[in-house]
Order: sequence, then C-alpha cells, then structure tokens
Amino acid sequence: MTSAVLAVDQGTSGTKALVVCPERGVIGSGFAAVHPRHLPGGRVEADPRELYDSVLDAGRQALAEAGEDVVALGLANQGETVLAWDPDTSRPLTDALVWQDRRADTVCAELAAHGDELLRLTGLPLDAYFAAPKMAWIRRHLTREGVVTTSDAYLVNRLTGAYVTDAATAGRTQLLDLDRTAWSRRALDLYGLAGERLPAVVDNALPVGGTTAFGREIPVTGLIVDQQAALLAHRITTPGGAKCTYGTGAFLLAPTGGTPRRSTTGLVSCVAWRLAGRTSHCLDGQVYTAASAVGWLTGLGVITGPADLDRVGAAVPDSGGVTFVPALAGLAAPWWRGDLRGSLTGLGLDTAPGHLVRALCEGLAAQVAELADAVAADLGAPLDVLRVDGGLTRSALLMQTQADLLQRPVEVSELPDATALGAAALARLGADPALTPADVLPDTKPSAVYEPRITPDEAAARRAAFRQAVTRLLDGEPG
Repeated sequence: MTSAVLAVDQGTSGTKALVVCPERGVIGSGFAAVHPRHLPGGRVEADPRELYDSVLDAGRQALAEAGEDVVALGLANQGETVLAWDPDTSRPLTDALVWQDRRADTVCAELAAHGDELLRLTGLPLDAYFAAPKMAWIRRHLTREGVVTTSDAYLVNRLTGAYVTDAATAGRTQLLDLDRTAWSRRALDLYGLAGERLPAVVDNALPVGGTTAFGREIPVTGLIVDQQAALLAHRITTPGGAKCTYGTGAFLLAPTGGTPRRSTTGLVSCVAWRLAGRTSHCLDGQVYTAASAVGWLTGLGVITGPADLDRVGAAVPDSGGVTFVPALAGLAAPWWRGDLRGSLTGLGLDTAPGHLVRALCEGLAAQVAELADAVAADLGAPLDVLRVDGGLTRSALLMQTQADLLQRPVEVSELPDATALGAAALARLGADPALTPADVLPDTKPSAVYEPRITPDEAAARRAAFRQAVTRLLDGEPG
C-alpha cells in the first residue's frame, strides 16, 4: 500500500505540487502559473478562482506523473493574502489582496497610536503587509458580506468544506494573541473586525476533512504558511540556525523554541508551527522584492531572466560604485517603511549592465545580512548556519555575495521545493500520529556551500555603503 502524499505550495506567482514518497522521494511534480496584477498605488491583486484552479492543475499534474494514489494532502499558502468570500457557496466576493498590496497603509496610519499594543499582543509590527489591515480595508471599502480571511481558509473550504486556518497562518494576521495562540478580542476590536466569523485555529498536522477534487477522496492532514513550511523542511527546529528562501521576496526565519520571543530589533515574532497542541515559535524577517526585483531588471532589458545574473555580472569585477536598495515594494524588516521605494545611486556614463546586476545582488544580500544580524542580536548569539532555498539560489554570484556580506557559510539546499516538502512532512504527520517530526523530514546534504571570500573589513565597508543608502531613503534625501 502506498504511503505517498500530495503536497501543494500555493505561491504568489505559481503553484507547485509534489507527490512525495518516504522511500523514493519525489515521484511526481506539477506547476501552474498564477498572474497577480500590479496596479497603481501599490495595489497587487489576484483572482481567487485562479489560485484555486492552480491548486487543482498542479496537483493533477503531479498525481498523473506519479501514477499512484496518495494517502494525504498537505497545503502551504502565501500567508498574508486575503479576500472576502461566501462560506455557503465558497464563491469569492472580492479579488484577493496579495501580501505585497499596500492599499491598507491608510488603516495602519489610523491605528498608529496602537502600534505598540498590537506588537505586544501579536508579535507583529503595524504594517499593511500583514492580513488584518487588508481585511479591515476590504470591510470598509469593498463588502460587508460573507467572511474575510487569508487565502488558505478559502482554498481549504473549497477543497473540503471545512472552515479552518492553521496556527502558523493565523499568526500572520495580527489578530492572533501570540501567548495564547488564539484570536485576540482586543486586536479584533482595534481593527473593527469584532463581529467577524473567523475560521477555527487548528494544529498544523491533523485531519481537517477530505477532498475529491483530484479524484478519489484524499484526507487533508497538513496546513501551513509557506515560509514556516520551508523552515521545517530544512530541519531547522532549534535556536541557532536560520533559513532564507529567495522567492518573489526573501524571507529569513529562525526558531526561538517553545515560548515567543518578542524582537527588539524590528523582526516579526510569530508561530512556527503547532503540533499535538504544542506551539513552537520563530523570528521572521522579510525582503519584499527578491525575484520580483530580478524581474524588474529583466523588464528593463538589462538581463533576459534570473539565469542571466551570473553571466552578465561576471563581465565586471564589482558594482562600479553603484548601490541599489531594491525596495521596489517598500522596505520591510527591520525598518518597516512600506511607503518607501527603491534607490539606485552612483550611476555614471561608464555604468554597464553588469554593474547593475552586481548592485542588485549586493542589495539583496545586504538586506538579508541585516536580518541575520537582527536575529543574532535578539537571540544573544550569532547564527551558526544559514540554509537557503528558492529559485535565486541557482545564482552563484548572489550566493557568494551573500556569504561575503554575511561573513558566514551559506548552505544551498538540494531541496528546490522546500516549502512543498515541508507541507508533505506535515501531511504525513497528520495522517499517522505515531510519527514524529524527525521521522518525516527530508534528510539531505547541501548541494553547495559558499564560504566568505572577502575580509570582514571589506564586508563591513560594503554593508556600510548599503546602510548609508538606506538612511538617505529613510531621511527622505535624494540619492
């Protein structure tokens, strides 16, 4: 009898599905693109029906390639993407406001006096990145009908009829009491959402219902937000290590153990996962634009795509004095200035495409290094390892730059789909309570390890130049 599971990672620009067998590894895969719309005013929307259809398309591809039944399904989601929908029919009532959407800045501005209180309650700073401001904006401007939730509750409801969200995803809303892992009445009051019917908060690994959307009924037994899924897949479950996923954005997470640790450095304190009723926590830092910044350079014709980074960057020895703060959708942790836009300074008539590529890699790597330093400050000890995954880890230039500026080894995961593999692990855990996390996590070695090649002094100088550019942005000065 098969023990394979179907794992689906519903992401910002596409949905990846894997059929994972504990003995044979990945035996089937599928992908379906989704097409978020980037609109004026920092608005980013997606069609909820397209999100759901992409789950079906990718899942069916993976199952067809595997050619065998599965015992369970695990679903990872985008985290802070929200919509209103009818719980009786599962019909969307609005478009989905994607996590990058900034229209709820107005809600945050009105709540500025309560920012510290919300931070203490939920572990999250007041920012339109999170779900609650967008939920409140939908209620004020679009519809009072139905329910308003993160996208996972909509997807799970369409698949199974259940009305649930997992503890890790709930922790991304700014409506969850971080100490109790339960909805906060006070946060709901502050956002004007006190009368809302919210989904039940459930463990990350347990049966929540079954779906026949892929053929014969499959129990849905694993639910998690995408970045925590990747953290789990990397086997980083205790303090000291961190992972960074380089996707549409870049996201660094570091475990803090069984009690929440409020950050003093501007990071997010949140739920990593809740298993068998026991909650684990982590610190989280975000770079809003990573692959999307590479896409921006591609759109300008500087490169033809991510695979071009190393070739074009190799044409020059350094960034030629160019500094790029790739805050194309605002600055996230530890600055939390979503209203800012990026800067490109130090340009000259001799600036070539390679200088822009290297400046972009330096800007991304410097932001991630800032996040790693913030984690180290919060934990009182430097990180001993950074494990990385995501499409941009294929760039040797970016990964070497990351190791150089971090002054720590960077281990590139051989798991190209860590988020989906984390969802697969939870699906297996939820399907068989006799298993432990150690039983279900992939046991892998890095595909590459990048060691620093520059001196600490040179790294410090390059990071100081980046910080100076960020400070000019924060102070409203021209480049």
